[in-house]
Amino acid sequence: MAKVISTLFISADGVAEIDPDWHFPYFDDNMGRAVGEDYDAADVLLIGRETYDSFAGAWPDREAAGGEDASFAKQLGDVRKIVVSRQPLTFSWRNSELLSGDLVDVVTALRADAGSKGVLIPGSISVVQQLLAAGLVDELRLLVHPVAARKGRRLFDDGETPYHLKVTATEAFPTGVIRVIYAPTAAPGAVGYDEVKDQVPAGS
Repeated sequence: MAKVISTLFISADGVAEIDPDWHFPYFDDNMGRAVGEDYDAADVLLIGRETYDSFAGAWPDREAAGGEDASFAKQLGDVRKIVVSRQPLTFSWRNSELLSGDLVDVVTALRADAGSKGVLIPGSISVVQQLLAAGLVDELRLLVHPVAARKGRRLFDDGETPYHLKVTATEAFPTGVIRVIYAPTAAPGAVGYDEVKDQVPAGS
């Protein structure tokens, strides 16, 4: 089964709509390595319309320019890209296609493909939110920046049901960025104060 992986740059207060002013000062070789590991884990990119427009408006030109980031730009160009959009698109970036059918149905099929390495969702907050609600995200890979953005779209929207997560890996970078990889887990059993009061610190 292919893993469905969400990878996001995120602020300490949960904003996943990045602002270059608080994101790029923290980008270093450690973050670059982490991003590379995320992309190496998948052979399909699933992206929303806004993310696609941003990527397609930059990476093909960077590949053509042949600079330091040309190799990564080529990797992005070569991978299969499925774009989630309610409106038809004309694609100029190779290996790009419009999602055909219902998002949950398509991702369920991709996830069941034994021949796939994985499905990576970079950014694309609304896509991630829909798939979290459907129980189809296998890993949340967050690069938590040491800044409270205070404005912008957050990853976790309001809802009735909590998402319970377990930490499968953490790494702290010298910049203060923390890489956290979460996986869904079952909700813990009901616990009240009476069950934990023996853990309360003893008074001095």
